[in-house]
Amino acid sequence: MVVAVRDDVAVSLRYFNQTGWTAIFHGTDTEIGRMVRVEGWDQATGTALVVDSKRGALRPVTDYEDFSHLEKAEHVVAAVPGGGWRVHWADEGPGGTPLTEQVLAWLITSQGRSTAIMVDAHGHVEDADGADAFIPPGEERMDRIGPARRRWWVWGPGRWVDRPASLDRCRAC
Repeated sequence: MVVAVRDDVAVSLRYFNQTGWTAIFHGTDTEIGRMVRVEGWDQATGTALVVDSKRGALRPVTDYEDFSHLEKAEHVVAAVPGGGWRVHWADEGPGGTPLTEQVLAWLITSQGRSTAIMVDAHGHVEDADGADAFIPPGEERMDRIGPARRRWWVWGPGRWVDRPASLDRCRAC
């Protein structure tokens, strides 16, 4: 079986939560636009509830004047070890230098997407959102893959390709 992973699309950690929904707020004169996790639902009205950190309580999204809409969030259904993969950014290191980090784990969503998770030198967990390339295990050299160029890593042959044949049969890809 050949499995392909696109290296140009990452799912940011902000899109994961337990309820499966994210509230979108467009902002006001005093608040910037933002995405907030839906923490639950009001049992009487069915309205989505978010944390109001100023009040220290759950609050209905409809109480906010800048509430726009809800968006479906991802559900993590599995986590697998990083397996020696590394993630590379061309200019995210100190002073705009290249940065390469080990993938700690891959989060797998109910839609079959995978997101690489890293832990930086300070112990902060980050996702690979905006990464320029993923480097497979055992690959010492990293050919720069520009953000405008889509590439896929194909397990089996173990190489980067412009478009694997399996995508021609995939309706969701």
